[in-house]
Amino acid sequence: MTALLVLLTFVVFLLIDYFYSRRPVVVASQATEKRAPVPRLAPSLVAGFQIPENLRYHPGHTWALSESPTQVRIGLDDFASKLIGKIERMTLPKRGQWIRQGQKFLTVFRDGSSVEMVSPIEGAVTDVNDAALASPDAARRDCYGEGWLLKVQAPDAKVNFRNLLNGNLARWWMEESATRLQRRIPAMAGVLAQDGGVAVDDLTAQVPNQEWSEMAREFFLS
Repeated sequence: MTALLVLLTFVVFLLIDYFYSRRPVVVASQATEKRAPVPRLAPSLVAGFQIPENLRYHPGHTWALSESPTQVRIGLDDFASKLIGKIERMTLPKRGQWIRQGQKFLTVFRDGSSVEMVSPIEGAVTDVNDAALASPDAARRDCYGEGWLLKVQAPDAKVNFRNLLNGNLARWWMEESATRLQRRIPAMAGVLAQDGGVAVDDLTAQVPNQEWSEMAREFFLS
C-alpha cells in the first residue's frame, strides 16, 4: 500500500510539473567515452540531502546523467547512500547485460541484510565501476562522483528521461522522502541534519536489521 501511495504521489507531481512548465525535455549531451576524472556535480541541498540540478532521478532513489544522446551514467542518490549506511558489498550487472527502467539491478549488503534497488534507465551495460565494487562504502560517500555505478547504452534514453524527476519536481520529491523518513522514525528528526543542514552520513546505524530492510525496500520501491 505504501509503495502504491508513493507511485500515486509521483504521478501527481508529474502532472503538476507538466501543467506548470510545459517545457520539452532536453537531454544534455556531454560526449565522453574516455576514463577521465569524474566531474564534480554542484548540488542543491534539499531537506538535508544533496540533489545536483543536472541529474534526473528515479523515485526509487537512483539517478541518471546523459553523457551523449544514448550513453547514460547511473548511480544512487544522497538519500539512498545515507539510508543504506555502511555497505559491506554490492552486486551489479555485468558488461553487456540488458537492464530495464524501474526493475532491480543492484543489491547492497549491510550487516548480513540486503536490499535491492531499481534502475533509472533501460539499456545495455557498457561499463561497470570496478572501483566502487572493490570499495563500496568509500564509493557510497561520493555517490555523485567517483561512486557512480554503471554506464548504459540506452537507445530510448530520451523517452526514459521523461519518466524521471528533475527541477522543482525532484526537490518536492526529496522533501517528501525526508518527511516520510521522519514519520517512520520520529526519534530521527533530531539527527537528520548536522550543523549546516546536511544529513548525517549513516541515518539508520541504530535501526535493527529487519526494520532497516523493510524501510529500505519501501523507499527504494523494491
